[in-house]
Amino acid sequence: MLETSFGSKERVRALQRTLYRKAKQEPEFRFYSLYDKVCCEAVLQTAYELVKQNKGSPGLNGVTFKAIEQQTGKQKYLLALQTRLKENTYRAGPIKRVDIPKGNGETRPLGIPDIEDRIVQMAVKLVIEPIFEAGFSDNSYGFRPKRSAHQAMDSITDALRKGYARVIDADLSKYFDTIVHQKLMKTVAQRIADKRILALLNQWLKAVVIKVDKGGKKTVIAGGKKTTKGTPQGGVISPLLANIYLNILDRIWDKHELAKKYKARLVRYADDLVILCAKEVDTPFTLLKHILSKLDLQLNESKTEIKDARHEKFGFLGFQVGLVKNQRTGSVFPLVEPAPKSMKAVKQKIKFFTRREMNPVPINDIVKILNATVRGWSQYFHYGHGHKKIKQVKYYMEESLRSQLRYRHKVKNRGASYHKFPRTYLYDFLGLYKPPVTPFWKTVHV
Repeated sequence: MLETSFGSKERVRALQRTLYRKAKQEPEFRFYSLYDKVCCEAVLQTAYELVKQNKGSPGLNGVTFKAIEQQTGKQKYLLALQTRLKENTYRAGPIKRVDIPKGNGETRPLGIPDIEDRIVQMAVKLVIEPIFEAGFSDNSYGFRPKRSAHQAMDSITDALRKGYARVIDADLSKYFDTIVHQKLMKTVAQRIADKRILALLNQWLKAVVIKVDKGGKKTVIAGGKKTTKGTPQGGVISPLLANIYLNILDRIWDKHELAKKYKARLVRYADDLVILCAKEVDTPFTLLKHILSKLDLQLNESKTEIKDARHEKFGFLGFQVGLVKNQRTGSVFPLVEPAPKSMKAVKQKIKFFTRREMNPVPINDIVKILNATVRGWSQYFHYGHGHKKIKQVKYYMEESLRSQLRYRHKVKNRGASYHKFPRTYLYDFLGLYKPPVTPFWKTVHV
């Protein structure tokens, strides 16, 4: 019998604390016995719940959590998976490739493993992540427990306030596609000696990637045993592997005290990184390129820029950052707000969901979609001086929803729509979400 969800989570947390402490106390220790922990009931149960919470799309086999629980049953399904893991008969399935549209008209490739593979990946992640967390640098903020994009921005604004105004805004060229398997596995093996864990990781790195066209035809576009590079974005384990690989850069930066030696602070969020310099930028830039070349990684020359934050703005994690002068006091401070691309993206979504063709859709459903879209966006960008841009988005959402209501109710006069559909109607009657427009520092103070 599988134990309760709460009991499983507590056991997993206790295991993670033990592994973290051991890894922290003995930085050279290699962990030999981890596979049995991946197979344990508490870990698999917790992994199942976490993957389900992510609400991801089904993989290539089309199996959903609903189907698992209605046709097989959660307990029976996990017990069967546990048996296959213990008997070493588990094999990673093919990955479904989908292309996600980006704001610039391009697409981002996403690999979606089957639910079974995502559960096993999550189980492995729960066990090995604390080990690597113990050695990760403070410069790294992406896809890590108790770390966030806002903390990365805190580090950047702190550096800017202290005179680190010259910025190397680096962009890695196709990072996830160019991670070298051999070097990655060698890095993982510095801490993990359990061959069965390494074998699982190797399976996922070599998994076949299949694209399905509109007619249902399947085409293998990547992966296979001969593949030597890349880890598909979309897998549960991929962000951790990406952090493990780029941690080499962080370790070199820390070990040789490059931040102190060259007055160059590194701030990294997964494969997004900036180096803020208080002095010259040529040497830190040369060192960055040299380290990346050793990892067989390259900078995207067309997108990598060197900027002076005192005179021009740079982008990071969807934000736009620059040093500006306070007109009242004359002091200089970091201005952080949503980047123009971020503003354009959310406005495009609002416009799409309130276009005339949405007339047949119940207005309550449209409001729900708008709420979900703007709530997540505004909560993320309610940082720094983001409240001013959020106010613009709030106004744009109100106007767009009024336009949709005008289509429905045949109100031709725009001025009349303000009388017929005032803000009280939008927010109190329809339940439109109110984005936070109070300055971020005031809410923090409270």
